[in-house]
Amino acid sequence: MINLESILKLVRSGDLDVAEAKEQLDEIVKGTQIKSDGVEDLGFAQLDTDRARRTGFPEVIYGEHKTAEQIAAIFERLMQHSDRVLATRISKDKADHVQSRIEGVTYHEEARVLTWYQNDAARKPEGSGYIAVVCAGTSDLPVAEEAALTAEIMGCRVERIYDVGVAGIHRLFRRLEVIRGATSIVVAAGMEGALTSVVGGLVSKPVIAVPTSVGYGASFQGLAALLAMLNSCSSGVSVVNIDNGFGAGYNAALIYKTTIKRD
Repeated sequence: MINLESILKLVRSGDLDVAEAKEQLDEIVKGTQIKSDGVEDLGFAQLDTDRARRTGFPEVIYGEHKTAEQIAAIFERLMQHSDRVLATRISKDKADHVQSRIEGVTYHEEARVLTWYQNDAARKPEGSGYIAVVCAGTSDLPVAEEAALTAEIMGCRVERIYDVGVAGIHRLFRRLEVIRGATSIVVAAGMEGALTSVVGGLVSKPVIAVPTSVGYGASFQGLAALLAMLNSCSSGVSVVNIDNGFGAGYNAALIYKTTIKRD
């Protein structure tokens, strides 16, 4: 590898002229600048390539309103800096474009999520714990799956407990032991959002509530569930924004990483 000392020695010996040395020095300076400030300029995007070091996970691509070309370009560049890449809110047509351009990308259509792992080692969960992702009904699955996939790509194991809403609450009790064993619990629910308070009153672990925009007119596209969750009488409940499965999965993963025993 060429470094500053090597270049100076080559100039002194006459094996490298000044013009060539200047070009190589410019490359070193440029590379150092990119590494030091942690930003790569793509023109339409400023990539935060230092985010994994600061926060524990690389920058995530939010695909809504980005073009397929922009998503693919960002995806390719992030692959150069990390062993995993996550993109959320990706439509099927944009996913098809990215997959045709980049090998090894998986599209999870229900969650509208793209994932890429460099190798099998990157897929292996850290430690021996798990996160429980609970959802009230089948209609809440897209949000719940966004949360689950986010937690998984962040190195967590996930147990999915789906369709256990309060309309048939006996279904929840059948899976209560699994839910109680989790490091943290994500609860996704629409309609009146009651499942969060029920779960929060049955467990001793942090509960992250995700209101979904599922329900009839008076649910106001998730606002009714959001207000119910914010007003939960159960302790230990925190709430993310409507349909924000990504935010819930990310927060659950941060809790997981601070509590697990690593293998």
